Amino acid sequence: MTVPRGRELDLAGPRLEALADPTRRALLGQLAEEGPLSATRLAQGRPISRQAVAKHLQLLESVGLVTSTRSGRETRFDTCPGALRDLAGWLAAASDAWDRRLDRLAARARERAGERAQG
Repeated sequence: MTVPRGRELDLAGPRLEALADPTRRALLGQLAEEGPLSATRLAQGRPISRQAVAKHLQLLESVGLVTSTRSGRETRFDTCPGALRDLAGWLAAASDAWDRRLDRLAARARERAGERAQG
């Protein structure tokens, strides 16, 4: 798993913000399973308009989570799986760093408890 650097790291915050919205997560999930799809197709069965879906897709595209391809009058959207892989790498690296810090803190607490028991 690669840890993102440069532009990918700069996009970590905006990508997490984009994924905070349940509608965008649902759209991304549907694209991952069924994509590429048009905004019209993605709007079917949702309680929001095609225009609202298109705005969500534009935001997802602006942070590099989806791509769009225009064919005639139709624009089809698909996922950028590498973007999630980079984000997962960043999250794993941050998690590992915190785990190491907490392990050192726990070891220090055990040392102090042992010193108190002896002294």
